[in-house]
Amino acid sequence: MNSKLRNDLWEFKEAKKVTGLDKAVFLGLTLAGLLSIFNLVEWWFKGEHISNLFLFIILSLFFLYGILRVALVWVNYLRIQKPKEVPVPEKNLSVAVFTTSAPGEPLSMFENTFKALKNLNYPHTTYLLDSTEDIAFKELAEKHDVVWLDLANLPGAKAGKINETLKRTKEEFILILDPDHIVFPNFLDQTLGFFQDDKIGFVQVSQGYYNMYRSFTAKGAAEQTYTFYGPTQMGLYGYGGAVAIGANCTFRRTALESIGGHAQGLAEDLQTSIRIHAKGWKSVYNPVIVSRGLVPEDFTSFCKQQLKWARGVFELLFDEIPGTLKHLTFWQKLSYLSIGTYYLFGPITAFFIFIPLLFFTTKISPASMDFTEFIILGAPILLVSILIYAYAQRFLCDKKTEKGIHWRGMVLKYSCWPVFTYAFYLTLINKKIPYIPTAKIAVKGFLNPFVKPLILYCIVFLLMLVGIYIERRYYIPESELILTAEKTWAMIGFAMIAFIQFLGGIGAAFKSLYITAENAWSRVVVTTDKKIKIKK
Repeated sequence: MNSKLRNDLWEFKEAKKVTGLDKAVFLGLTLAGLLSIFNLVEWWFKGEHISNLFLFIILSLFFLYGILRVALVWVNYLRIQKPKEVPVPEKNLSVAVFTTSAPGEPLSMFENTFKALKNLNYPHTTYLLDSTEDIAFKELAEKHDVVWLDLANLPGAKAGKINETLKRTKEEFILILDPDHIVFPNFLDQTLGFFQDDKIGFVQVSQGYYNMYRSFTAKGAAEQTYTFYGPTQMGLYGYGGAVAIGANCTFRRTALESIGGHAQGLAEDLQTSIRIHAKGWKSVYNPVIVSRGLVPEDFTSFCKQQLKWARGVFELLFDEIPGTLKHLTFWQKLSYLSIGTYYLFGPITAFFIFIPLLFFTTKISPASMDFTEFIILGAPILLVSILIYAYAQRFLCDKKTEKGIHWRGMVLKYSCWPVFTYAFYLTLINKKIPYIPTAKIAVKGFLNPFVKPLILYCIVFLLMLVGIYIERRYYIPESELILTAEKTWAMIGFAMIAFIQFLGGIGAAFKSLYITAENAWSRVVVTTDKKIKIKK
């Protein structure tokens, strides 16, 4: 990944068109992958593989869950689709842009936000939904012809401000934009035309970033989104289930009004999306980059963001999704259930890292399998996954910036298992957490509640290796060493995967000590001739 802040980040980018050959390639690879999965699953459920029935059942459920998620990604790509054309918007549409400001957000960031919004090609009215109680935000808004609304002390955080503004305004179409995003002049040109179809409730476009060069965490956070905003959302669009995200989404007012306004919660964007689809509205996903914003730059801020999202999505999984499923199409149900269960990755990972520790301390194992056979049967699935992942990158919105292995994103995902697990626990006990905007400037620090479990696991793993060596060197007969060698090495290898991933997370957290706490937008210049440049 090119890590430099470049002028071409501010050029219009879009995913390539989907051809019949592309779909044929996905179909062929998917069929091969599904056959490989069938062979592995058939082998997995042999009676002689059961060592501890209770643990084997849990292990098998988690194993099937993981395999099913992989297969769903493949199936999603079978319907990958991009709008055949972007309709030219009708003239004289009434359009509003809502952006918010909250206590703690830096005033200087809004200068570029307002300048860029003023440069939008399509006529519109921009509203600042302000809850800072700082007169400087009002003065800056009025300087850039932005309508300032004092919405301090309203319940419902961001969504509460949006709903109050809906009551005070009349525009037919509303773009909801996060304040850290700098829009391109043609943003609305890429969304408004789709509303010529009266059944379209919202139009979502991709998200791009411009501060991913700042740190390991920033790069990893951005990497986690590239595939989602490319082929994944394009596949969801093909199945009629493209979802709304918290920023860069343009809504039809009547669609929001039909569900009683913007949903309120930690995952209010996904909740709003579900409700709009449940009311029978359609959505469009246009895979174009027409704005760039910020990702968290330090590990602590990233984990706080993930905790908020995970807690909100779990809340939807238990409270919102069951009641709306009957109103959704089959593929919409499948999509929302898949998204709603994504953060189960946390507790499932906790179970998988527990297995080796249990085995080496008690000799209890959920299964008794030939590890070599598992590798042989699992290798084709891994190969197909890599090939599909590589081919899907043809549909990234900005291949020059986004194409790659995305290993940093994977490290951050594995390192967040304590965050996801904690969010799941908070959901089970029904404990709420506040809606806090993600930090826009890096926060220095290393030790925090999110990195401590990673450090603890690494220490336990190293102590476990020492214990295994001592036990096998001095206390186990040679005949037994031979019989237990394969399972022992398999368990060590299994635990080693987590150890390496967690070292990456610890490294990301440690690097946060050395991040220069400066804003990313100070080098971005938005000019009155509708250009965005990088300051030398």
